[in-house]
Amino acid sequence: MIKNESKLDVDLGDRRYPIFIGEDLYADTTLFREYISGNQVMVITNETVAPLYLEKTIKALAEFELRTCILPDGEEYKTLDILNRIYTALLKGHFTRKSTLVALGGGVIGDMTGFAAATYQRGVDFIQIPTTLLSQVDSSVGGKTGVNHLLGKNMIGAFYQPRLVLADTSTLNTLDDRQFSSGLAEVIKYGLIVDADFFTWLENNMDALMARDPASLAYAIERSCRCKADVVEADEKEAGQRALLNLGHTFGHAIETGMGYGEWLHGEAVGTGMCMAADLSRRLGWLSEASYARTCQLVERAKLPTKPPKELSRDRFLELMAVDKKVLDGRLRLVLLKEIGHSLVTDDFEMQKLNETLSYYGS
Repeated sequence: MIKNESKLDVDLGDRRYPIFIGEDLYADTTLFREYISGNQVMVITNETVAPLYLEKTIKALAEFELRTCILPDGEEYKTLDILNRIYTALLKGHFTRKSTLVALGGGVIGDMTGFAAATYQRGVDFIQIPTTLLSQVDSSVGGKTGVNHLLGKNMIGAFYQPRLVLADTSTLNTLDDRQFSSGLAEVIKYGLIVDADFFTWLENNMDALMARDPASLAYAIERSCRCKADVVEADEKEAGQRALLNLGHTFGHAIETGMGYGEWLHGEAVGTGMCMAADLSRRLGWLSEASYARTCQLVERAKLPTKPPKELSRDRFLELMAVDKKVLDGRLRLVLLKEIGHSLVTDDFEMQKLNETLSYYGS
């Protein structure tokens, strides 16, 4: 029996798909049938997740012609070389255009599986079963797929929507504290960019979330997914509004790339990046001192870092930010805050103020 189940849809016309949120979803055969059109299914997972959830997933998909592909675990393996293992497994298994790929894991597995699905035989179906908080509230929803390059994070990829997302909250019980906190960065982000009431709810319920209270977690995941679905429905391929979802990410990606993938978790880098974006916003006279303090306090309560590593100089930060995907016509665009719940994407800011932010944070 599925506990605390909820459902919402990402409405993209004929590519509309549901997000189911609840406990023990990945073991429920009935949820898969409607969304798998052929008979060939490949489950792609990693060495950490496989011992925990692969057996139950295989049982749930037993009626299909099933194969598995197990990859190494870690952001440092989100590369074209490792991606090629998926293509090799598909080709050796004689998978056709009627195949379905199932991403069982966190954001790295979801991004790589989605990119493989977008490009194998010019496109096959895929299903997301995110097993981390970060992937349940962010990377599994919206169709961004891809891999990293040594010179930049997620610079090689495609927009490609899944057929189905199963956010199984029971998988969060096996997350270590660091990974769990990493996911909370993206939850906080939604409150900052579009939902001030949710931000206030997070302030009032952060202790319950940190204690992994099931009802609080289910609510936070559903509301986060709804926020993201609304943004994606309005701007699927990031022509405008969707870029708001990148609050803190330009700073954060610079940290991840500069330190080496895997040294800082994505959510850790984004948490710090949001504090830096809030600091720049206050220096521009847009964000109040009180709102800046609330932002950093909530990030800190989620056990996330609020300052970047000392190893990154200001010049190195600027160099890394210059290759961000949001650079347009040579101008750096950032997601900044007018107030909590009100954000914008802009290149209209003084570079001196950005330099002050980087200096203030010790870079």
